[in-house]
Formats: sequence, C-alpha cells, structure tokens
Amino acid sequence: MAVRILTEANRCLQCRKPMCQEGCPIHTPIPQVIREFKENRLMEAGKMLFDNNPMSVICSIVCDHEAQCTGHCVLNHKGAPVTFYNIERFVSDAYLDRMKIEQVEKKGKKVAVIGAGPAGLTAAIELARNGYDVTVFDDNNQIGGMLEYGIPDFRLPKTFITRYQHLMQRMGILFRPNTAFGEALTIRDLFRDGYASVFVATGVWRPKTLGIEGESLANVHFGISYLANPAAHKLGETVAIIGMGNVAMDVARTALRHGAQSVTLYARSKRVAASQAEVDYARLDGAEFAFGYAIQKITEEGPVFKVAVFDEDGKITGYEDEPLQVHADSTILAVSQAPKNKLLLTTEGLEPTDRGLLAIDENYMTSVPGVFAAGDVVHGSNTVVAAANDAKVAVQAMIRYMS
Repeated sequence: MAVRILTEANRCLQCRKPMCQEGCPIHTPIPQVIREFKENRLMEAGKMLFDNNPMSVICSIVCDHEAQCTGHCVLNHKGAPVTFYNIERFVSDAYLDRMKIEQVEKKGKKVAVIGAGPAGLTAAIELARNGYDVTVFDDNNQIGGMLEYGIPDFRLPKTFITRYQHLMQRMGILFRPNTAFGEALTIRDLFRDGYASVFVATGVWRPKTLGIEGESLANVHFGISYLANPAAHKLGETVAIIGMGNVAMDVARTALRHGAQSVTLYARSKRVAASQAEVDYARLDGAEFAFGYAIQKITEEGPVFKVAVFDEDGKITGYEDEPLQVHADSTILAVSQAPKNKLLLTTEGLEPTDRGLLAIDENYMTSVPGVFAAGDVVHGSNTVVAAANDAKVAVQAMIRYMS
C-alpha cells in the first residue's frame, strides 16, 4: 500500500496556487504535506495535518472528497486527480498513535466542553494544547458523537474513536460520560465549580418529524435513532426510507446489512441532498430510489404517497388522483435533525435562533457570557470537517476571552 500511496504523491504537481487546498473547508496544506511525505518525513507530515485539523484521519475517511480536495485538483482537467485523502489517511493513521505530547505551560484555568462529537473533540484538543485543563461531558457512554453513533462502522471503524480517547487522555483531558446537561447538572453549576468558560457542541440529535398521521406507529422509526443501535430494531424484509440525505444513505446501507431484502428511498422531488459518492455506494449495496413521492401518512401496511407528475424538464406539474399505499414492513424517517432543547430550557438567558439552534455573536459567544458554541448546534447538520474548522475558530475566541 505504501508504494501505491507514494506513486499517488508523485503525481502531485505542487501547484503555486493549490486549488485542492482552496477546496478543503479547513484548508489543509496539501502540497506541503505531500512534500514532507515524499521526503520520508512521515511524522513531520502527520504533525502538519494534525496541527491544522485534529480530525484529519477521520476526515480522510468520511469527507466528500469529490466536492473538496480531489474535486478541485487541476489534474481533473487532464484525467485522474490526485486522491490526497488516501495519502492523508496513511500519514494521519501512522501519526495518531505515535504523536508526542508536547509539554505546555498550564494556564491554571478549567474549561468545560459539552458534547464529545467532532466539534467538541477538536475544541478539547486545541484547548489542552494551549494549556487549559479540559473536561469533556457527554450524554452517551462513549465519546465520538455522530462519529460513534451516527456513522456506520463499515464507513468509519469505531477503533478510531477509541484511539482518540487514548490520545486525549495522554494529553490530560478528562471525560465525564453519561452526563446530560439540563437534567442533574446545568451550565450554572459549571461556573459555580470554577470553570472559566464553557464550549457547547451538543450537535443535532432530535429527529425532525413530518407532522403526519402514523408517526407514532410501531413500524415507524427515526433514521438517527436507528443508526445509534441498529441491532435493537427489527425492521423486517421490506424497508421504506423517507428522505435522500447522507443519513438516509447510511440508514439504507445499514438496513441491508442487517437483514432487509428490499430497501427503497423516497423523495418528494428529483432532488438528492446526499453526496453523489454516498448515492453510488447505496445503489451498489442494492438500495432503490423513487422520485416524486410526497408522503401523506403512514399505516401499519407502510407509507402512503401522492405520486407526482413531472414535465419534460423534471418539474412537478401535479399529482396523480389516487394516493398510493406502499407495502413495507418498516418505514424510517430520515428528514434531518434539530438540537435537543434541554440546555435552552435550563440556562437562563441562553437564546436560540428561529431554527432552534444556538445563537452566537461574531466571536462564537452565545447570549450567556463565557458560554461559546460551534458545530451543528449552531449551523445545523453539517460535515465533520466543517465542525472541526468551526471549533478551531471558536477556541481562538475563547482563548481571547479567558486572557
């Protein structure tokens, strides 16, 4: 594998204006990393990647590379682009366990991170590297957030999350699992106990409903809840999935791996929200796609749709007269997520946006002084790399505040 990775690195043109780097949401210094790698400085290349993005090895696996680094490579104009994500994974994977923990001067200040997903883990690492004493709190018994409970193991092996926990413990970061804020503890308790500031990265874990008849039936499930523990759900052989985002693709592929014989994803229009790569993988796994199906209700037999009539341009011109009852053993709703509202209900002065997300100012501070937020809880469901980049910026604002 190393020889193949080196061959790929040798294809890099070392562009003066690297479009691959411009296309990366966290602006990974791709040409410099490749140079270090080619000159047998593996650890230096790994440090460069980790310093820029602590979630580097994760992003090398789960990012939509065709829309980012690979998709912006200038070699796309002549043929095959450089698949930098393969180089990144090789380098970052090797670096993760061999990384030396640098000794930094302690600030003598405690910081709480609420949420152990990509944004929370990135913030914890960045704060610890700047000398702060960090404690990470999470509702679940394992860290990782969506990395652990939302991305299937066949896409992201859970061993990576375990390795991150070991690394962070070596950095002196403390963890409190199974601790939900807004229940036994509140943000007010953190300030009472001497934390200098709080970083909120609780993500979007509340499934959005459609407000239609039948959502409470036993044969109906929510996509994000299903992914958290697929083995607990008995779906049967025929599964209907409402939605065509990345979560819906993960649900379809997971259901097929857990015994479903027929899985169909339904969309109201011809628009697909998921990345093309995820759609292609779902098709290869055997999922089917149905467009122009507007969900009306769900019965014990399965979902009921209005079926659209399209014109030659693919626009909906109307619907067929009779609703269509589709027979399915289970129906899974995967139409996006929203934040849970426990923090808002238990934190005086904490303001939401009109979408129910946390409102922040230009310095990533919420309406409560000393409480910062970043990631999905601020912007809505997004990518791992976007959460990591958001957390990096927010941490710099936190450091300015605490200084």
